[in-house]
Amino acid sequence: MNTTPAPSVGQHLSVSHPDVPPASPGNLNAAYPDDDLYSAFRQSSIMSKGDEASLIENSTHKGQTVHYQDLDYAEPDHKEPKRVEESPDSWQKLLGTGKYPLEQRIEDKKRGIGRQKYPFVVWALTIAMVGVFINELVVNARAQGSPVSLKPVVNPMLGPSESALINLGARFPPCMKSVTNISSSTLMPCLNDTANPPTSLCTIEDVCGFGGWGNGTPNQWFRFITPIFLHAGIIHIALNMLAQLTVSAQIEREMGSGGFFLTYFAAGIFGNVLGGNFSLVGAPSVGASGAIFGTVAVTWVDLFAHWRYHHQPRKRLAWMSVELVFGIALGYIPYVDNFAHLGGLCMGLLVGTTFYPVISPTRRHKAIMWAFRLAAIPLAVVLFVVLVRNFYTSDPYAACSGCRYLSCIPLSSNDYCQGTGMSEI
Repeated sequence: MNTTPAPSVGQHLSVSHPDVPPASPGNLNAAYPDDDLYSAFRQSSIMSKGDEASLIENSTHKGQTVHYQDLDYAEPDHKEPKRVEESPDSWQKLLGTGKYPLEQRIEDKKRGIGRQKYPFVVWALTIAMVGVFINELVVNARAQGSPVSLKPVVNPMLGPSESALINLGARFPPCMKSVTNISSSTLMPCLNDTANPPTSLCTIEDVCGFGGWGNGTPNQWFRFITPIFLHAGIIHIALNMLAQLTVSAQIEREMGSGGFFLTYFAAGIFGNVLGGNFSLVGAPSVGASGAIFGTVAVTWVDLFAHWRYHHQPRKRLAWMSVELVFGIALGYIPYVDNFAHLGGLCMGLLVGTTFYPVISPTRRHKAIMWAFRLAAIPLAVVLFVVLVRNFYTSDPYAACSGCRYLSCIPLSSNDYCQGTGMSEI
């Protein structure tokens, strides 16, 4: 009977170096003819080379050799290690700074895994916008007999008439404040007009709808918000929803719904504020483009903050630049405003920098990101306050007479971008 005592639990025993032949390899092979098991044993010995503490501390016990057969061992655990996370507080969740291993965050970034699986806000917004657009077509069909405006002029976006868009909430300064050369009694085509020149005329207050403005002074401030949900036509909404369900949806997955919601609406509203200041006052504007441009801005934050983690970042930068130029070019289409695009892009950079979960591998990188964040929010607030005040109290054209050309192609119909932009009656 073998009287050699078994090693105690936790006792360390050493295995001889694999280059040194085992005491009795023949016995090992005879006792364990399974080549895989023997190979595994040999490999484990190789892996132990150079360790401070060997797996087995003494290969002999009181002068006797402890054979491989006498060792107690446990089955290896092949399960992947669980991600160790600390439960972040609500502010950390909003900023996306909940802690878990840096290597895991980098790997998730490379694989496109964000903070949540589904873009719930994007889906809800898309459903709402499609529903609003269907209502636009219904309103125009009731007024003109066709869901798409064909008379007196064709809407190039294949959507409602200009009067219908204004009546449903387009950004239109004469409905929001007193505008020089345009009064509440100024006449314009009614929703049901199909003649050119128009035969059915209404006052601006009637066309603005929403019960008018009561005290005789235009005051429909909500037109900074409602245009986000309106679209000029089938082509317009198709392009915007395509971008929203791809680019914006991925940004929501990465940011989380809270930060995305704030970024989306801050960009959309600020785009309309900027457009209200510098676009032609008589040209209505609609669309979620400003808000979507805000999410596009976040992709630029992502690219430069995570340059090393992107596949072919230079190629990605080139494509993003082309897409940006294409988006700005679309801002010259009727009922679409380039200032909404540019304003949304600007505000998206500021708010997106604050709420986008940036991976900072070094203290220097982290310090730079926090410096941007601490500067971004005050700057965003100042821009909102200054431009809203300027919209209601000043003549923006006096401050920047050439700015209108960023969203206006000089034509005789708009007095070469010097008039109000309203069609002559």
